[in-house]
Amino acid sequence: MFALPLGDGAELRPLEPWQAEEFLAHMDRARADVDPWIPWASRSTDLDSARATLQRYADLQAADTGRIVGIWLDGTLVGGAMLFDVDVKAGNGEIGVWLEPAAQGRGLITRACRAMLDWAFRERGLSRVQWVTRPDNARSLAVAARLGMTREGVLRESYPYRGKRYDSEFWSVLAHEWPPA
Repeated sequence: MFALPLGDGAELRPLEPWQAEEFLAHMDRARADVDPWIPWASRSTDLDSARATLQRYADLQAADTGRIVGIWLDGTLVGGAMLFDVDVKAGNGEIGVWLEPAAQGRGLITRACRAMLDWAFRERGLSRVQWVTRPDNARSLAVAARLGMTREGVLRESYPYRGKRYDSEFWSVLAHEWPPA
């Protein structure tokens, strides 16, 4: 197993199915805050469903179409980052993140994203990584801007959530723009 230090007692590590119990405990702390933005948060409610979420990403990693990593702070899982919808041949992917409330405001998401984007561009050879969020997710929009991403536009009412449709705002960064100045 590897661990990539993020500073201030935080590290990035693989998040795998055998860690489902720890992942579920984290989701129980994070779910209310994460659910509006991360579709699988409301589906990871018991050990079997938490394991299934992590197995889905293990399967994506095995197929070279995605990856999930956790953010640990002082030994406790507090969030994570995922790369998904990866098409290595086309050179595209999408990054997503989440963090429980107790760990917010420390720059962990930005640091984790930088590590994931470094890996996506330098190791996997992707050309473009996109970031999709709702326009009302101010924290997410701020991270995209801090990462040097470019706002590409909005798809109106493209994201259904609990009986309502929301806009999706698209941002991206290209390999030749990474890392930002």
